[in-house]
Amino acid sequence: HVQLVESGGGSVQAGGSVRLSCAASGYIGGGTSYGWFRQGPGKDREGVAAIDSRGTTFYADSVKGRFTISKDSAKNTVYLQMNNLKPEDTAMYYCAAERRGGIWYQQDVWDFWGQGTQVTVS
Repeated sequence: HVQLVESGGGSVQAGGSVRLSCAASGYIGGGTSYGWFRQGPGKDREGVAAIDSRGTTFYADSVKGRFTISKDSAKNTVYLQMNNLKPEDTAMYYCAAERRGGIWYQQDVWDFWGQGTQVTVS
């Protein structure tokens, strides 16, 4: 079993930056794939970014050029650096791990999920 714990959320003004972290523990290896999803008020959960076992990254069009996903395999931690934040980025952000094929933004292809961390942009 794998546990994911997100941190780094908070309130920020538009144009500001936030870095989210997701620490994985349990039966997990350095080649794990990770993803970040978010769910804004009254919206469905959507994929934000993902990084696969080789370090290839994927981004939603809405965050390209502003967000960067990275991982430290030695620490089993994935990060989401969010720059130039906009009010529409306000959401609960969730970390996911271990993608079983499929397309990275499909929620049902991820095995493990964190509890989420709130980001509010005003």
